[in-house]
Amino acid sequence: MPAKTGENVVRIEADALRALADRLAGTMAKAFADAVECLYSCGGRVVVTGMGKSGLVARKIAATLSSTGTPSLFMHPVEALHGDLGMIVRGDVVLALSQSGDSEEILSLVPNIKRLDVKLLAMTGAVRSTLAQAADIVLDCSVAQEACSLGLAPTASTTTMVALGDALAVALAEKRGFKEEDFADLHPGGKLGKKLARVSRLMHTGEAIPRVAAQTPMSQVIYEMSRKHLGITTVTDGDTLLGIISDGDLRRLLERRGKDVLDLAAGDCMTRNPKTIRPEAFATAALNIMEQKKITSLAVVDDNGRLQGVIHLHDLWGTEMV
Repeated sequence: MPAKTGENVVRIEADALRALADRLAGTMAKAFADAVECLYSCGGRVVVTGMGKSGLVARKIAATLSSTGTPSLFMHPVEALHGDLGMIVRGDVVLALSQSGDSEEILSLVPNIKRLDVKLLAMTGAVRSTLAQAADIVLDCSVAQEACSLGLAPTASTTTMVALGDALAVALAEKRGFKEEDFADLHPGGKLGKKLARVSRLMHTGEAIPRVAAQTPMSQVIYEMSRKHLGITTVTDGDTLLGIISDGDLRRLLERRGKDVLDLAAGDCMTRNPKTIRPEAFATAALNIMEQKKITSLAVVDDNGRLQGVIHLHDLWGTEMV
């Protein structure tokens, strides 16, 4: 039954991960801590290498390290022997992946890595292998069995390598104090990065801000609101925000007072102490305020109440939050 086979594969791989977690909590704890410290103190890049399936895992680990604050790159071992070894410079750390620990292509790199005097970390399922013997730090990725029914295709072993790479990346990120905003800075095009965008990156500034003085006649207020297309205008004294007039405010005034509204000034019609947001706030916070208050624009002010910009609901569409 295909479902039974699938269940067995997942159970075997889950058992391999549980065994890895037990080693991290026990026999491998010091080696793992040493590896994290070595990567943390690395003055260059982390060069991750591996052949075959281990190479694919190495690419993933390099990408995860880079996206969580540890500069990293993948180096193909064969290409390295034909010129790409120049990727490695003094100060780098090499993380080599090989389940057998005897991959010919990886072992061919070892003398060159030693000649360059860079640290070598090994992630292998054979802790007595040639690669393990040559490495400065060895991380044990051994598994009791592969999930492949023939026991041949790397399955549980590659799952274990991926998990151990994630463990290294997350431990390093925590040690570096990596925060949400750092992640957003490294993922400006990703959905999560867009959600973590700052208000300052999305708001309208300068001449795009609808702005009038308190004494501005309402006829000019209406013109300013129409011209800037944000559904509001700010009312300011210099750069200090005094209040806001919205499309809704204007509509309600016209219903109550008719054309007499045109005899008033902005200061007579504005909403004082409007809801505002700081430029360093996340865009998600701006969206939450708009949803709670059922408004479409927010004035952006600094700690001293000086107007910095205006953010509109439409500006959040590009973040894929709306």
